[in-house]
Amino acid sequence: MIPATMLAARHHRYGDPDVLQVDTVDVPRPGPREVLVRVHGASVNPSDALFRSGRLRFGARLPRGTGLDLAGEVAAVGEGVDDLTVGDRVWGYRGGLPKRLGTMAEYAVMTAGRCAPAPAAVDLVAAAALPTVGLTALQVLRDALRVRPGDRVLIVGASGGVGSAAVQLAAAMGATVVAVAGPGNADLCRDLGAADVWDHTALPEPAGCGFDAVADLHGARVRDYRRLLRRDGRMATTATRGVPFALASTVLRGPRVRVVQVKARRDDLATLARHVDDGTLRPVVERRYPLERIAAAHHAAETGHARGKRVIELA
Repeated sequence: MIPATMLAARHHRYGDPDVLQVDTVDVPRPGPREVLVRVHGASVNPSDALFRSGRLRFGARLPRGTGLDLAGEVAAVGEGVDDLTVGDRVWGYRGGLPKRLGTMAEYAVMTAGRCAPAPAAVDLVAAAALPTVGLTALQVLRDALRVRPGDRVLIVGASGGVGSAAVQLAAAMGATVVAVAGPGNADLCRDLGAADVWDHTALPEPAGCGFDAVADLHGARVRDYRRLLRRDGRMATTATRGVPFALASTVLRGPRVRVVQVKARRDDLATLARHVDDGTLRPVVERRYPLERIAAAHHAAETGHARGKRVIELA
């Protein structure tokens, strides 16, 4: 039975992680082509900090929720939803701007088309670490970089949320992966499938590197990493700070740099689930937090060197 009220993380003003609080609010109802999900887990992502701090506002009225992805069980379905039923295990990525209630809540409404069956091989809290970062990694590697078997691929920020997924997916695509990370995370990167790991503070000279593709998943110095490509190599970045250089690369000599913004695609979520279930992708969870420690999870995500994801456990 669905309760009348629930706990949800929200902020009533903009600021540092301490503005987050847990409120008692009404459980939302799904509208047409929507589902209500009983949330088991939701992950902390960099965009959460941008919205919470006020660096990205877009006229949103307060209070606002936090969290854009989740994994859980369908609790109710709206009109027009015929491919998901109550009790289904699902995961999803909401995308877009934060709403009055985010996914860091005991229940969350999701557009049905932005959910897919969750992988069976991992529990739902662990699965929640993957929707945002998995979609990003997949779309960078497959769509922007067109990674092929035999490619040499450099992944910058390889120990973070997106990076840890990208190392595994690139290896599954048949690429030879070189990871760029801090020295304390070299073991993790190799365990995920990297053939070699470079210390981000001591990059080699460009001569002899000749990478087919470079994925900047950290917001690194785009110009420095672009120099490590072959003449016809491909580079993509997920960082907005890379936008000016990406635009300039359309007229500069050498490889063009593409900026990737993640899209909520059900087919891609299904692809990721298959990778999890066949063992070629696993969630990397640095720590699980209860909802009442949402501020601590944000602090850790913003101040620590990433080693996978921080996940909020709700069930």
